[in-house]
Amino acid sequence: MEPVNRGDKKTRVRYGMLALVFINVVINYLDRSNISVAAATFSKDLHLSSVQLGLIFSAFGWTYAFLQIPGGLIADRFGPRILYAFCLITWSLATLFQGFARGFASLFALRLATGAFEAPSYPINNRIVTSWFPDHERASAIALYVSGQFIGLAFLTPVLVTIQFYAGWKGLFITTGLVGLVWGVIWYLFYRDPLDHPRVNQAELEYIEQGGGLVRKKTATSHTSVWSWGNFKQVFSSRTLWGVYIGQFAVNATLWFFLTWFPTYLVQYRGLDFIKSGYLASVPFLAACAGLLLSGFLSDNLVKKGRSVGMARKTPIIIGLLLSVSIIGANYSNDTTMIIFFMALAFFGSGMALISWVFVSILSPKHLIGLTGGVFNFMGNLASIVVPIVIGYLARGGDFKPALIFIGALGLIGACSYIFLVGKIERAPVPDNEQERALLSANE
Repeated sequence: MEPVNRGDKKTRVRYGMLALVFINVVINYLDRSNISVAAATFSKDLHLSSVQLGLIFSAFGWTYAFLQIPGGLIADRFGPRILYAFCLITWSLATLFQGFARGFASLFALRLATGAFEAPSYPINNRIVTSWFPDHERASAIALYVSGQFIGLAFLTPVLVTIQFYAGWKGLFITTGLVGLVWGVIWYLFYRDPLDHPRVNQAELEYIEQGGGLVRKKTATSHTSVWSWGNFKQVFSSRTLWGVYIGQFAVNATLWFFLTWFPTYLVQYRGLDFIKSGYLASVPFLAACAGLLLSGFLSDNLVKKGRSVGMARKTPIIIGLLLSVSIIGANYSNDTTMIIFFMALAFFGSGMALISWVFVSILSPKHLIGLTGGVFNFMGNLASIVVPIVIGYLARGGDFKPALIFIGALGLIGACSYIFLVGKIERAPVPDNEQERALLSANE
C-alpha cells in the first residue's frame, strides 16, 4: 500500500513506530526480570536451593538463546506486525501461568516457554529500526528502544516489589502477564511497515532510504531462501562478527546478573530489607539507561562529525565494557552506598556497550539481517544460561565474591574482543550466486 500523505515536509512517523518498540521492550524485560523480584519469596515457598534457583533463572535463556537463529530466520520471513503480536500474546500467557506454578519443574517449564516465545523479539526490533531509520540515526534509535529495558525496570521494579508485597509472587506473575496480553492487541492495531503506513509521506521515505534505511526490505521468498548452508557460513565465518559475538556475551553477562541474582544478592547476601532493596535495585538500572543513551547519541554525533564508523561505534562499547569490570569493587566494601555505587558504575558501562546491536545493521548482508541478528543474539544470550547457573554454584557456600569476580572478568574479555578481533567495519557482501539469484527473482 502506498503512503497517502505526500506533503513536501517530511513526516516523523518513524518516531511513533520507535515508541511502540520501546514499550515492547519494557514489557519484554518486565517478563524476564519479574522472576528476580519474586525469587526471594517463591524460593522459600517452593523450598528451592541456590543451585535450583540458578537453574530457574537460567531456564529462560535455554530456549531464548537456542531459538535466536530460528527467530532471526522467522523475522526475515514474516512481517513484524503479525509476528510481534503473536510473540507478545504467547509469552504473556506463559508469564501469567507462572503464577500457578507448584514446584521447581512447573516453574522451570514455564520459564522455558517464556524464553521460546520471546526469542524473535530482538531480531524483529532490529529489522524494524533498519527499515524505519537511516544509518546516521540508527545508533540513537537503538539506544532509545533498548533503554526501555532499563527505564521500565528502574521505575517499575519498586512497583513490582509493591505488587508482590500485597498480592504475593503469584499475583505478580498474573499481573505482568495480563499487561502483556493487552499490549499485544494494541501493537497489532497500530504498527505498520514504512511502505504500508497511511501517515508516512514520500519525503520521509526518501530521507530514510537515501540514508541507508532498508525501506523496501522484502520478506524471504523461495527464490532467496535464508535457510541455505551458504548463508550460515557467511554469518559464522567472519572474524569481525565473531569479535562482536564474544563482546555481546560479555555485555549480557553483566545484564543477566542484574536481571536474575541482583535482588537476591542484596537481600540474602547483603542483608537488606526486601522493600528497601526494591528501590535500591532501581539505581543501577537508571545508570545503565544513562550510559546507553549517552553512548548512542555520542556515537551518532561522532559519525555526523565525519569520524570513521569503526571509531564512532567501537569506542563507547570498549569504554563501557572496561567500566563494567568495576562490579568487583563491591567485594571490598560493606557500606550499602558504596555497594550500590559500584553496581551502578558497572551497569552504566554495560549500558554504554549495549549499542552493539548497531553492528548487526552495519555488518550483516542486506538479505540476512534477521539471521545475523539471530546469531548475534544467540551468542550473546548464551550468557543468560551460563551466568545464572555459574553464580548459583559459586555462591552456594554463602560467599558471593567469586561470582562478582566472574562477572568482572567477562567484561574485560569483551573489551579485548572488540580491541583485537573486530576489524574494519563494513557490510558483508552478497555472494555472487546470491546476487544472480536476486537478479533472476527481480526479472521474473
